[in-house]
Amino acid sequence: MNPKSIIKGRGAQLNVHNRFFELSHEMRDDFLEYCQKEGEQVDKNKTQYLEVFPKTIVNKVKSPDVGMAYSMNAYQGCEHGCIYCYARNTHEFWGYSAGLDFERRILVKKDAAKLLEAQLKKKSWKAYPIVMSGNTDCYQPAEQKFRITRQCLEVFLKYKHPVGIITKNSRILDDLDILKDLAKDNLIGVNISITSLSEETRRVLEPRTTTIKKRLETVKVLSDNGIPVNVMIAPIIPSINSHEILLMAKAASDSGALSIAHTIVRLNGAIGEVFSDWIKKAMPDRAEKVLHQIESCHGGQLNDSRYGTRMRGEGKIAEQINNLIKLARQQYFKDKGMPKLNCDLHEPYKAGQLKLF
Repeated sequence: MNPKSIIKGRGAQLNVHNRFFELSHEMRDDFLEYCQKEGEQVDKNKTQYLEVFPKTIVNKVKSPDVGMAYSMNAYQGCEHGCIYCYARNTHEFWGYSAGLDFERRILVKKDAAKLLEAQLKKKSWKAYPIVMSGNTDCYQPAEQKFRITRQCLEVFLKYKHPVGIITKNSRILDDLDILKDLAKDNLIGVNISITSLSEETRRVLEPRTTTIKKRLETVKVLSDNGIPVNVMIAPIIPSINSHEILLMAKAASDSGALSIAHTIVRLNGAIGEVFSDWIKKAMPDRAEKVLHQIESCHGGQLNDSRYGTRMRGEGKIAEQINNLIKLARQQYFKDKGMPKLNCDLHEPYKAGQLKLF
């Protein structure tokens, strides 16, 4: 990628049209040329934090493919800037673009902990693991400022309720004290995402994420403290990280992970345009090859919404990837597995403390 042609520290290199808007915004070449001649800054590339006020925080997950029944997200949008992120499309529902807006306009739910507490106190609520970061990373840079994830973990601990976490940020270790307390009652499971062992690949795919070294160290620290960790080798992108599957699995196992999971990249909705634009700038020598191989995994399309096949793909390349994952599990995780979280403790704690009678 030509350093002069990119927006530093961002994955997406443009704002794509929001499908819900009739009008579109275009950055014309003549305007860019004028700004350059006048010495004016076209784009300040700053992150904005915007507070929103949802009425609820726990979402029922209807998809049969994702392995969770309930999720919650303290933030919408994610500054990590992962170019392949499936959550980009959800930013359109908030009136923003799935491109740069997703990384630079972060919606903050400051009342998340209060909303969570209200949900867990409902008489009708039956304990079932709630996954933080079902959409966007709960330990993205915004967490350092707002600490909403920590507040929510304190609620889970108070009510003895099981919780799962998905993240690719070592900042999770800031809450090691709470995680250890949750682990004492088997109330926590952590999923760490590792997409490559190459820092060069990591930097272009996930520009504002924790380094791979720190992620593996995070897996080890969590595991050493009795907190079960699953490593998400996801997404697998043909000809970008598909050759690293066995190496990533071994590194995860050596660091103490109890299992691995994976998906094959799919580029639904606006993500297809964002990713295609990015790869033609970042990896022009293999852009068409990668795009065609992704299409071959999804019936000839970048977009794949079919339950049962969208996460695992189909065709020869997808079969090779899935077979490598099976081999990795047999070789490095044969006698390992994530424990089932404890859903039996919550009911007596609905009032915030253990009932005496």
